[in-house]
Amino acid sequence: MLIIIFILIFSFTATAADFGGGLIFPPENWHNHSSSIVETPEGDLLICWYHGSGEGEADDVKVLGARKRRGKSGWSEPFLLADTPNLPDLNPVLFIDPRGVLWLFWTTFLDNSAGGVLIKYRTATEYDDDGPPMWEWQDIIHCRPRNFEHLYSELLDSIEIVRAEHIKENPKLGKIINQQRRAIHDKLSRRLGWMIRTQPIMTSNSRMMLGLYHDIFACSLAAFTDDWGKTWSFSEPIQNVYLGLIQPSFVIRRDDTIVAFMRDNGYPKQIRVAKSQDAGVSWQKVRAMDIPNPGKSIQCLALKNGHWILLCNDMKKGNYRLTAFLSDDEGSSWKWRRVIEDVGKGNGAVTYPTLIQSKDGSLHCTFTYKTKEKTESIKYVHFNEAWIKAGEKLR
Repeated sequence: MLIIIFILIFSFTATAADFGGGLIFPPENWHNHSSSIVETPEGDLLICWYHGSGEGEADDVKVLGARKRRGKSGWSEPFLLADTPNLPDLNPVLFIDPRGVLWLFWTTFLDNSAGGVLIKYRTATEYDDDGPPMWEWQDIIHCRPRNFEHLYSELLDSIEIVRAEHIKENPKLGKIINQQRRAIHDKLSRRLGWMIRTQPIMTSNSRMMLGLYHDIFACSLAAFTDDWGKTWSFSEPIQNVYLGLIQPSFVIRRDDTIVAFMRDNGYPKQIRVAKSQDAGVSWQKVRAMDIPNPGKSIQCLALKNGHWILLCNDMKKGNYRLTAFLSDDEGSSWKWRRVIEDVGKGNGAVTYPTLIQSKDGSLHCTFTYKTKEKTESIKYVHFNEAWIKAGEKLR
């Protein structure tokens, strides 16, 4: 009888909907944005975000971190993870590779503009003590996108044909294309300005794939390393005549197809999707999903059971609602939907989610939390698949 009761209790616990969390620190007047989270081998949670008086234009922006010990409810006081003196450091990303090495990626704005960005990274093997990790190595990712000048020049030619009416009606679009036309033939412009936002994925035990994007060229690509950062190679661009597809989040299907989900900074304000059949080197035609996107960051995560979760602001205008979508067929359909946070129109914003699955199967998410008073914090929530399924059934 005791065995039967134990089995019933365990079964209920494993499938019961679970949700909780709270702010990492009280909202403050300074900018706190673009967070990332990992679970350490010891079961602690480590997060990062950038903090300063502004973004790329503010030279006081730095990368901060905080830690939540396994089994504890509270977070540590913030501590410094990276700070390039008198230059803004933005968009930090944390990742722990299969060897157990902790990576911190981030971007430094050399001239306070989107065209003058460098991607940096640090690694550590000792990061379990209080405070920041003991960084052992730091380097820069020097970007040289594959076939970029040729393929992007072809894209600009297509834009001038396919979007001729748009260009005529919107002189600003014509100016953007002219700016891109000049930049594409300049080596430094092609190789600087690449940024990061989402966590990398491992496409094999030793091959890391990191998503990059460019605000001036309004497209994405992938960076690869097979030797733990000693050397990097790059994909062809993920591009489209409607531009604006940035901040790619990569997932791998069981047949090894790599799928990129991207934020839509252009038109028609819907999440963009592209597929690669050659391990992310080249990309098929980009399509728009049915799920809207107001030009805000998204993330897709493949769970251990093969299901996928997509986090986004599912609206064409506004960013006050953050929603989770669940797929049991690798993104062919999204059958469940549940709102993670809705602060209401005019009451603030909830944006830039990062999601991981911990060893026990739980889901951990951090995102930017902005109040109607324009103060900001980073919010952490945990939930499980059962919690999403208890929400809205879409089909």
